[in-house]
Amino acid sequence: MTTPQFPLPVPDLYNQEFWDKCREHQLVLRRCKDRSSFVHPPKPNCPKCASDNLEWRESEGKGKVYTFVITRQPVNPAFLDRLPWAVVDVELKEGVHLISNLSDCDPEEIQIGMDVQVVFEKVNDEITLPKFKRV
Repeated sequence: MTTPQFPLPVPDLYNQEFWDKCREHQLVLRRCKDRSSFVHPPKPNCPKCASDNLEWRESEGKGKVYTFVITRQPVNPAFLDRLPWAVVDVELKEGVHLISNLSDCDPEEIQIGMDVQVVFEKVNDEITLPKFKRV
């Protein structure tokens, strides 16, 4: 029996730069130049003012665990060997939220407000995932 394929993100027109920079171990975010606010996930227009005057800016990759959930049952057969599986919502210093995982933390040790820093996990030649570690 073959192991099920772990689901991966699919780069598209609006997020390709994000995934390209992750492969280079850089975390970048879209920023509306008209409002000076960050937009994530990447979109063609600012969700607040509809401007398409957007640019990519490098993030420090620092933030705090905003909330999290621990999954103890596989929602997909590919997760079976990864249980328990913790998914964290990290609020970056730029004010946007990234949904990810903690790479160095037992799920039972995760706390809301925990300081974290981005790290990168190469999955294949196309996808490198931004994950987080405790600071």
